Amino acid sequence: MSAASIKVLVIDDEPPIRKLLRMGLSTQGYEILEASNGKIALEKLAEEPALIILDLGLPDIQGHELLRTIRARNESVPIVVLSSRGDEAGKVQALDLGADDYLTKPFGMDELLARLRAALRHQLQVQGERPVFRTGDLSVDLVRRIVKIGDRDVKLSPKEYDLLRVLVQHAGKVLTHRFLLKELWDELTDAQYLRVYVRQLRQKIEADPERPQYVLTETGIGYRLKAGD
Repeated sequence: MSAASIKVLVIDDEPPIRKLLRMGLSTQGYEILEASNGKIALEKLAEEPALIILDLGLPDIQGHELLRTIRARNESVPIVVLSSRGDEAGKVQALDLGADDYLTKPFGMDELLARLRAALRHQLQVQGERPVFRTGDLSVDLVRRIVKIGDRDVKLSPKEYDLLRVLVQHAGKVLTHRFLLKELWDELTDAQYLRVYVRQLRQKIEADPERPQYVLTETGIGYRLKAGD
């Protein structure tokens, strides 16, 4: 999918932000749709954007409620939310409601473009999941359950593998503690269990577990696996 074929809906009530995004994304070949409030945003959904950038601070509809409405109408369109610094609770809620990623204002255009590309890759991966996932030296064969770093086989416990499998299936996407706990234990349990398995997994796949390159921490929110090559 080339950028020229990708329609992006920018939902933000601040004209300077919309101008910044319009200029930055247009130079990369994206087609831009704009909405200054929730009402216009819902109307613009009829134009079938391939990506949505959503500011949570809108004047007419609460951002999380708009996110919930968009997700009810379209389960797969990637949504990257914009939020204020320090609003961890708002970011977690947005991710639990179906957002694919978030950026904290102020943000750099290069970072935004990277997050958009990762969100698109994740969508394509979900639609046609690849049997072998690769990022850097890490490869995960989801069919044969084989994990390698370079040519070296990595032996994981069943729960460590389950954690890595969920991360691979959502590579590039921030997964909240709540989501991972429900996926791995079928019920909410102490987040300390998750931290223990993340630490054990890092010991086995990271060159330096204290400075991880693959399983990345989103402070106060959850974890993200580095997007595939």
